[in-house]
Amino acid sequence: MKILVLYFSKGGNTRRLAEAIVEGVNSVAGAEAVLRKTEQVTKDDFMVASAIIAGSPVYFGTMAAQLKQVFDEFVSVRKKMENKIGAVFTTSGDVTGGKETTMFSIIQALMIYGMIIVGDPMSATGHYGVSCVGKPDEKNLEHGRLHGKRVAELAHKVKL
Repeated sequence: MKILVLYFSKGGNTRRLAEAIVEGVNSVAGAEAVLRKTEQVTKDDFMVASAIIAGSPVYFGTMAAQLKQVFDEFVSVRKKMENKIGAVFTTSGDVTGGKETTMFSIIQALMIYGMIIVGDPMSATGHYGVSCVGKPDEKNLEHGRLHGKRVAELAHKVKL
């Protein structure tokens, strides 16, 4: 079972959080994380994934244009994504930098793709997804691993 971890990162913070999420996905037996930057992802990556965990830095309170472009370009496979798991993560430069609004912008796209939205587990923060300010510290990385693990476990339960 493949879990797509899709992200855009300019400075490396979002990439580092994505890598922690990959570790969590790969800790689940039978799950394989597929890590893709926005410029690398293909429609086939979407199609074969049992879940997508998408992340972006905060850009004016919403997802980066590069991630939005992926959702726009792949709209032709939208109906084939129904009932797969969708989850989100984000990074920002400030504690009040718009992390939640950015997560909601990604969640909206995943919902339009017909996906089942999963937040991070109670053992992390129990909210919309994983986020951090600046470079992820060890606590943020652990939350990322827990989020990836939760998505992989749920994707296995929902396996189509």
